[in-house]
Amino acid sequence: MSAHVLLATTIAFAFCAATARSVHAAESIVADVVVYGGTSGGVVAAVQAARLGKSAIIIESGRHLGGMTSGGLSWTDVGNAPDRIDAIGGLAREVYRRIGAEYGVAPGKEFAPPATDDATRVGVDFAKPASLSFEPKVAEKVLNDLVAAAKVSVYYSAPLASVEKGANRITALVAGNGQRFSGRVFIDATYEGDLLAAAGVSSTLGREANAQYGETANGIQSPAKKPPAGRFVVPLDPYRTRGDAASGLLPYLLQAGDLGQVGAADRRIQSYNYRVCLTDRAANRLPIAPPADYDAANYELLARWIAARQAAGERLTLRSFLKYDPLQNGKYDFNNRWPISTDFIGGADEYPEASPAKRAEITRRHEDYLRGLFHFLATDKRSPPEVRAETSRFGLCRDEFLDTGGWPHQLYVREARRMVSDFVMTEHHCTGAAVAPHSIGLGTYGIDMHAVRRIVHAGQPVNEGSNSVSVPRPYPIAYDAIVPKQGECDNLLATFALSASHVAFGSIRMEPVFMTLSQSAATAAALAIDDDVAIQAVDYKELRDQLLADGQVLEWGQPDR
Repeated sequence: MSAHVLLATTIAFAFCAATARSVHAAESIVADVVVYGGTSGGVVAAVQAARLGKSAIIIESGRHLGGMTSGGLSWTDVGNAPDRIDAIGGLAREVYRRIGAEYGVAPGKEFAPPATDDATRVGVDFAKPASLSFEPKVAEKVLNDLVAAAKVSVYYSAPLASVEKGANRITALVAGNGQRFSGRVFIDATYEGDLLAAAGVSSTLGREANAQYGETANGIQSPAKKPPAGRFVVPLDPYRTRGDAASGLLPYLLQAGDLGQVGAADRRIQSYNYRVCLTDRAANRLPIAPPADYDAANYELLARWIAARQAAGERLTLRSFLKYDPLQNGKYDFNNRWPISTDFIGGADEYPEASPAKRAEITRRHEDYLRGLFHFLATDKRSPPEVRAETSRFGLCRDEFLDTGGWPHQLYVREARRMVSDFVMTEHHCTGAAVAPHSIGLGTYGIDMHAVRRIVHAGQPVNEGSNSVSVPRPYPIAYDAIVPKQGECDNLLATFALSASHVAFGSIRMEPVFMTLSQSAATAAALAIDDDVAIQAVDYKELRDQLLADGQVLEWGQPDR
């Protein structure tokens, strides 16, 4: 698309919803910076723009702010060592400080290691302070408070319907309810990359071939190599009639298909789940009801896996099927771990480009799967008595997610679209083999790619897609990775669905980094407005100076915030 061609018509988004009135008759709202997506990154972007003197608004398709930060991902992903907390700066650090303050943590002590002799208070990686292991409702309160203090208007229940674009710039976006939002710079802070797609910006889905960027862990992978990442270490019969491949695969938990060529590209999406927040305190506990169509036969592979592990002498607990990490006030963040766990493997492939109705159906399938998993572990006689008892201790929280009966309002969309820009973050930037230019923040987490499918290979069930490589130290993320290609759009930044390979994205995609990149994007937006330039032409030195002044950490070991 030429940078100088004025589009005569509105670019219709694939998810376009019917509106009761025309775009021209719709309510019109104007701001300097328009943020689409009320995620944690969206909140930080809007607040930063406001603090820099720009009018800013947030448009959110749902009814809550915070995305995964307020949606159950409370055991914060910072990396495998406590010192990586030091890579969090700026507004992201302020968010976590404010969360700590809600629990009465003294100023300056928000990131101090918790002092405890209780082994149940230590998670899988390391013990975390309250500021990084919080209740979802507290995170939502903090984010709401930040938005209110910055006087940022939020428009809820306003899913994107279409984008108006002219002279290589977005001029407005139109919501499904008919509201029209115009601005000078737009920020896509969605997990799905919906705004960038509607604006005609290049994006990709799934996994690149290893050969595309010279990577080692992209594309189709060999079966999972480590048990926590999904390797079955005991033999299992995957067929409806044991030993008879002609009888077909067991239902629900297995997908048809061959492994394929390792390293080859495909469009499969790493698995999603819900990060449910559960409690074992009876006064605050709600039962986890099974789905209406629950069928124990759907979990036959799980039953066989349990039996095989018991036969091999393994003593099973609930943590043999998932991980749960301690939060505050008797609550826990539950997440995926081991071959059959909270991830609904194979369930995410259609989600990124699906219609709103189809997305709602997919999210419901994920909820039904996880409710069914908990019900099986808590009630089925093939689940060991100890596991049944331990699972039954937990329930949803009466005081969380009040409008959804204790169930999280946000599906954990680990990956959807990724922008393809003139610069792409790759495995090499994460491992330190190459250094990304124009740092706007640091990635800290190991490359964490979840399985895309569970198939039968060489007669055995295998999970595929979760093999990885290590990240030895925090690394810079380039400004060039959050702006579109030259000539595609001059006033859009994408802070979650950024330009990164599937492998690199597996490290970058964490909530603290999302907030960091969003603050940097909003800073660049303000500079682009002040200097009247395209976002690709923002002066990096000027941007860097402002980021450092606002406490961002741009280099590992940076002494001051």
